[in-house]
Amino acid sequence: MSVEFEQIRQCGRERLQQLSKPKEPKVEWWTNVGPNVMWGTQEMLWPISQEAKEATPTDRVVNLATPKKNFQTGMHAGRPLFYYSCGRPSMIWENKSNVKEASERVIDLSAPKQPSKEYTNQEVRPQYLFSCGRSSPIWTVQKGALSAGDRPRTLSLAYPRPPHREFQPSRQVETIIPGGALSASASERIHSLAIPKERPNGPFRSPQWPVSPGARNAISSTRCADLARPKATVEGYQLPRDEMWSVTRAAKRGSASGRIQELCKPLVRASMDHVQFNPDAFLVKESALKGVVPKRVEELSQPILR
Repeated sequence: MSVEFEQIRQCGRERLQQLSKPKEPKVEWWTNVGPNVMWGTQEMLWPISQEAKEATPTDRVVNLATPKKNFQTGMHAGRPLFYYSCGRPSMIWENKSNVKEASERVIDLSAPKQPSKEYTNQEVRPQYLFSCGRSSPIWTVQKGALSAGDRPRTLSLAYPRPPHREFQPSRQVETIIPGGALSASASERIHSLAIPKERPNGPFRSPQWPVSPGARNAISSTRCADLARPKATVEGYQLPRDEMWSVTRAAKRGSASGRIQELCKPLVRASMDHVQFNPDAFLVKESALKGVVPKRVEELSQPILR
């Protein structure tokens, strides 16, 4: 068992090594432009010369290489980044010791909104009874309302909705059998119907049976002979050829014509990498350098004065 497990483990390692190899590019050597670069590595596209390594950078390069200055000072300096991440709650920062007192304008803005005069002129009621999430208060009922009688309309509305006339309540899960049905005895007719049907143990007929002499000497009618004929094929029908057939001698000795040889040659096309690469794409022709812009083009190139 250990030998088989070791073989399976070795096969798994070989498969992992095969899958870990990078995919080879499908570029031929005659269409490849530039060095062969393996994507995903830290190698440079072009080798750096020794002069470039020993050269001193200019002031502009040194200025661009300087990291960005951290402008957070004081309590903002050294603040962890997770304070500003998504989903974090806002923090309550400690006030400095030299915090000044609030101005009159800040005190005025921080004061709660006062109720209107129309509301203050009404009956004084606690505000928390009508606030969001509070339970409704229980008001005191007058004595006249307590001793008042119900109206017929109120009683009719207070009645629950009656069920439908044909409504039947749900039956019990177990049907209760009456005592008469439990003590009753079955009749002779029920006993006769309860007897299972008797069937003989087969086989009912042998697979071969004798044929009578009259059936052997019988002659079919013209109608039966007409119906027994199979359906004929269409005129011009040819039987399907075999999967393999012998080639004639003339076909073996035959030679292809010049036209056939010309048509059987494959069409050779350049690859897309070679077609799209054009080293002279940004070169300007000498005739274009010596050309003169016409007056109409120069007139159209002028910006519109607004």
